[in-house]
This record gives sequence, structure tokens and C-alpha cells, in this order.
Amino acid sequence: MTTHDQRPDEASTLRQVPLGLPPRDRADVVRKLVWILPWLIFLGSPVKDLVSGPHTTAATAAGWVGLMAFTATYLTLVFRNMGRPFPGPVVACFVAALGTLAVVLNVTLGGQWVGLFVYVSVACGATFPPKTAYWTVPLTTLAMLLTGLSNGENDMATFLLLVLLIGFAMTGVRQLVRTTIELRQARATVAQLAANEERLRLARDLHDLLGHSLSLITLKSELAGRMLPAHPDKAAQQVADIEQVSRQALVDVREAVTGYRRPRLAAELAGARVALTAAGVSAELPAEPPLDGVPEESESALAWALREAVTNVVRHSGAGRCTVEVLRRQTLDGAFLELTVEDNGSGGSGKDPGNGLTGLAERLHKAGGTLEAGRVKRGFRLVARVPLAAGGTVGSPA
Repeated sequence: MTTHDQRPDEASTLRQVPLGLPPRDRADVVRKLVWILPWLIFLGSPVKDLVSGPHTTAATAAGWVGLMAFTATYLTLVFRNMGRPFPGPVVACFVAALGTLAVVLNVTLGGQWVGLFVYVSVACGATFPPKTAYWTVPLTTLAMLLTGLSNGENDMATFLLLVLLIGFAMTGVRQLVRTTIELRQARATVAQLAANEERLRLARDLHDLLGHSLSLITLKSELAGRMLPAHPDKAAQQVADIEQVSRQALVDVREAVTGYRRPRLAAELAGARVALTAAGVSAELPAEPPLDGVPEESESALAWALREAVTNVVRHSGAGRCTVEVLRRQTLDGAFLELTVEDNGSGGSGKDPGNGLTGLAERLHKAGGTLEAGRVKRGFRLVARVPLAAGGTVGSPA
């Protein structure tokens, strides 16, 4: 079991087709077409009518031309709308062309072509704004009803319900896609704001840590330079003070850098939820871990344990479910914070741990904790414990 710098959700995202975005390559084009082409099933009746219907040669040829024009217009409009939508007037022209073709083909070739109105309704719901779709979908349904009645079709109830509902359903799908895009943009904005805030915090901390020390070093250096010719003993004292201040500044910087690098358990839980969900693993994680009074070193050790465990669940276990628990335990050796990560996958036996588990055990031991990992009845379980008292030691907690 090994760790990896790349988050599992990043690799998963690279294989997905984002909603509402244009295709990035041929694979994306194929995936989007897979979503569209099965819905062309309603063209089966017109094709059957042209192949075996009682039409003249000219009518059949005109029917094929009209059907291909209708299909090409529909696919162009819907496929383009999944990425880079046409301007409003162009969309209106496309939908008007679809409606005109549907009416003309139904009137001239018969009731077998009534299924074309389904695609007109889909186009209205998927491409028009909601306010426009709310009246164009019923208008399409009314046009289908009038056309069907003119052809002597009496059994129109099924198509009426289908055309009406599928149009409004596509309006909901359009709203869902728009919401997804807005959420994606909001998440990117939040991430950017968080990064900016972190940069500001880093700048403030560095100013607080080094501003006074560097100012003092500068002042004492100037004093030492002035005292050096006439008072070498006082100059030497100033140099000694400079050395002491610089050493303390170096210690402060090292402590600050260590704090920046230390992972936090709450942040790792949030990252684990995203990683497991992106990998298709059903995740059960605590919303807020009980971290009151937990030493930073102990929290950091558990955060590393959670990162290692989730990485291995995603990369190696093939699990479909993963449960994470963070609980306080009172044992004979004292109070402990216990992290349990259990999955239903086919992970290793735990008898011969890899570099990841070995390094994790060493990290936990340094924090006074323990690590247990191995197969259970239905999967793999990792249990990491750290003491709640800073600098505590542990034997084998019950």
C-alpha cells in the first residue's frame, strides 16, 4: 500500500464528461452522442413508413430528404446546445424549422410521422429559456393534436402526454445543467478565494515573524558598525545580539513552516468524501470529528492515517462501500482518539504491510499512538489511535 501525490478524484474527473461543457476530444464526442442517439427511437415509425408505406416514388424520396433534414437539424441543435449554445435567434430558427418539417411531413405522409413532434418538444425544452419553453411546449402539443386530427388519428392520448411531459422534463434537465455549471463556477471561485486568503495569511504571519526580527537585526548592525572603531567590546555585544535574534527568527520560521505543512483532520475528511464519491464508493464519514483538546501532533498523525487509508481504498481495494469513524476511547492506558476506516473490498491481508503502512505506523508511534490494519470478515479495516494527552505513550489499548 502506497500513497500518491495526485488525488484520486482528479484522475476520475479526467475520465468524466462535465455537464454543460463542450467536448474536449473525440472520446467526449462519442460519449455525448451515446446520450443522444438512443432517443432517436421515435424515428422508427417514419423509417418503417418509408420502407413499406404506400407512397409514390417521388413522395418516398421527398420523405427521406425531409427525414434526414429533420434529423440533422435536431442533432445539430441539441448537440451544440450541450456545449456552446447557438444565439437565441438562431435557436428559434432551428426550432421553427423542426416544427415546420414535423407538420409538413405529418400532413403529407400520414400519422406514422407523429413521433417527430416529440423531438420538437425536446428541442423547445432543452434550448429555450424556461419562460419561453413553458408556452412553446404546449404549443407543440397543440400542433401535434391538430395535425393528428387532420389525418384522422383518434388515438392521440399517449403521444399528447408524452410530448407534453418530455418537453417539461427537458426544461428541468436544462435547469439542472445550468445549476451544475453555476455550482462548478462557484466552487472554483471559493477555491480561488481560499487560496488568496491563505496567501494573505502567509504574508501576515511572515510579517509578524520576521518584521520585528529583521528590523532589530538592521538596527543592531548599524550600531555595531558605528561602535566598531572606538568600542570593539560594545560592537561585539551587538553582534552577539544579532546572532541571537537571527537564530530565534530561524526557529520561528521553521515552526511556522511545520504548521503550514501539518494536515488537519477536518480537511482530510472533506477531501476523503470527495475522493470516495468521485471513485464511485459509497462513503459514510462523520460531519465534525471530536477534536476538542486533541494535540496538534496527534491530529496530524490521524490526518495522515486517513489520507493513506482512503488513497488505498480508492486505488487498490475495489470496494463499493467505505465507513470512516472518529471516536474518543477511554482505556486503561488513558484517553485516545481512534480513527477507523473499513471497506468491503479485496485489499491485502495486512500481514506484510507495504511502505505506506510502515511509514504510517512509524508516524503514529512517534505521536504515541498505534496502528492496526488487516482483513476482516467482509473487507479491510485500518484502526489508528493517538493519545489525547500531549506527549503520551501507549502500549496496547483495549
